[in-house]
Amino acid sequence: MRSGAKVAIIGGVFLVVAGGVGYGGYTVLSEGKTEDGPKAEKIRTGPPTAEEISRTSANFLAAWAEGRAPEAAQLTNKPVDAEPRLTDYRAKAKVSRSVITPGTPVGAKVPFTVEATVKHAEGEKPWSYSSELTVVRGTTTGRPVVDWKPSVLHPKLTATTTLLADETAAPPMKAVDHRNRPLTKEKHPSLGPVLDALRQRYGKEAGGTPASELVLSSTREGVADQTLLTLGKGTEGTLRTTLDADVQAAAERAVKRHKQASAVAVRPSTGEIRAIANSPAGGYNTAMLGAQAPGSTMKIVTAAMMLDKGVVKGPDAKVECPATVGWAGANFQNLDKFDIPKATFRQAFLKSCNTTFIKAVTPLGSGERDTALGETARKYFGIGLEWKTGVASFDGSVPASTGTETAASYIGQGKITMNALTMASVSATAKSGSFKQPVLVPASLDDRELARAEPLPGRVAAGLRDLMGATAEGAGTGRKAMATVRGDKGAKTGSAEVDGQGKSNSWFTGYADDLAAAAVVQSGGSGGDAAGPVVAQVLNAR
Repeated sequence: MRSGAKVAIIGGVFLVVAGGVGYGGYTVLSEGKTEDGPKAEKIRTGPPTAEEISRTSANFLAAWAEGRAPEAAQLTNKPVDAEPRLTDYRAKAKVSRSVITPGTPVGAKVPFTVEATVKHAEGEKPWSYSSELTVVRGTTTGRPVVDWKPSVLHPKLTATTTLLADETAAPPMKAVDHRNRPLTKEKHPSLGPVLDALRQRYGKEAGGTPASELVLSSTREGVADQTLLTLGKGTEGTLRTTLDADVQAAAERAVKRHKQASAVAVRPSTGEIRAIANSPAGGYNTAMLGAQAPGSTMKIVTAAMMLDKGVVKGPDAKVECPATVGWAGANFQNLDKFDIPKATFRQAFLKSCNTTFIKAVTPLGSGERDTALGETARKYFGIGLEWKTGVASFDGSVPASTGTETAASYIGQGKITMNALTMASVSATAKSGSFKQPVLVPASLDDRELARAEPLPGRVAAGLRDLMGATAEGAGTGRKAMATVRGDKGAKTGSAEVDGQGKSNSWFTGYADDLAAAAVVQSGGSGGDAAGPVVAQVLNAR
C-alpha cells in the first residue's frame, strides 16, 4: 500500500483520498473467471506478494471505514469472529465517521492511523489512534486475507474486551490517600486499575455525577473499564482511601526493578491497605487478584497450626530437621539437603527447614491432617473468607488435601494459592495477634460487612512473633534483606517451584512496627534475594 492514501466517509459517501496516487477502486475482485463462468484455478501458496498485501489491506480498510462489516469480515481469515466486532465498532462504540491513513508496509504488516468521530448525547467527539494489520494467505483458499485479531480495530482490544460508548459511565473521581494527598495514575501507575475500579464502584458515593465515555470494557472479573475517550465529563467527586502516598511510591519503585513483581502493604492494627504495586504497572492487578503457591512464607500459618494443636510447645521446643523426609511414598528435602542436628523450632523456622514442617505434623493423624491447615488459615487468618476490600480481590485458598499434596501444603506448595495481599495480611495478623480484614476504603462508605476471624491464642501469637523476629535478625534467612529496617520487626522468606519454570518464584513477607508487607517476584529465586529487598524498601517508607 502506498503512503498517503486515505479511506474516508464524508457526509455518508465513501471516498478514497490519495496523495497523488489513485487506486482503481476498492471493490473485491474475483479471480479466475471468464465471461462463460468460473474457471478452476490452482490454489496459491507461499507468502502473499506485495501487490496482494496492498490490495487486500486496502479492500479491508475501505470496507471497515464505510461500515460494510460483512464484506470486511470476509476479507479476514476468521470472518465469524471478525463480523460482530466490526459491527460493534459502529453499533456499540458509536463511531459515525472515520478516516484511515495507511503507512508504508513492512513485509506483510501494514500500519495505519484512524481518525474517527464518536457520537454521544451531547454531540460528537474526535478520536484518533494507530494500529496495524497483517496479510496472510488463507490455508484452504490460498487467497490473501487479513490475519484477524481484535487488536486490528484498536491496539488495546483483546478477546476479553469490548469497545463501548457508555452514556452513564461512573462519575469522574479524585482519589486521595489517608492524609488527603492526591493519588493519580500519572504519579502512581500501578494504581491505574485500582483507581478505575474504585471510581466505578464509588464514583457516586464520592459525590460525582455520571460521565459519558468511550471505554474498553472487560469481561474478566475484577478488571475495571478503561477510559479511552471522555465524551461528556460529568462532575468530579473525591474519595478518601486508606493508601499512603509515600508507601505507595516506595512500593512502585521497588517492584519496578523486576520484570514481573507485585507488593502490598497493610497496617496490622487496622487492616488498612497502604500500598498496592505491580510490575508491569497499569495492567492486571496481580497483587490482589493473583493466585500462586506462596512457598515457605506459608510456614507462618503452618507454625500457627502446630503451636495451636500442641505439635510443638513453643519456639524453644526440640524438633527434628533431617535432610529428607518421606510422606506417602514421596521424599521431601531441604534446600541443598541441609540438616540441623538437635534443632529447636525457632532454628527450624529461621532456617526454613522443610522437613520439620512435614515430619513433625504426622502426629495429627491421617483423618485430621487433610483439613487442619485450612481450618487454621480460615479460623485465625481469614484465608478463604470473602474479603470486601472495596475492589475485587482473591482472598487465598487452602483446600483439603490428601497424600503428598498434604505434605506439600505445609511448605506452601501443592494446591495452596495466595498473593501479595493475602501474605501481607498473614504477617499483619501475626504482628497484631488478630485478623483485620484488609480494606481500601472504609466499610462505612457502603455498609459492607467485613470478614471476621478469631484472635490468635496468646501463646500462638507470641510464638509467631518470636519465630518471625528471629528470621529477620541473627542467622535467619531474612536477616540480609531486613538489615536496613528499624523497629520491632519480623519476616519470613519463601521460594515456590512452578512447573515448566526454570527458576522458583521469590516470596517475602514481614512487618516493622505498625506496617506489614509482602512481595512476590516471578522467577526471582530465593525469597531473601529478590522479594526481600522489595519488602524492606516498602517498610522503610513508613
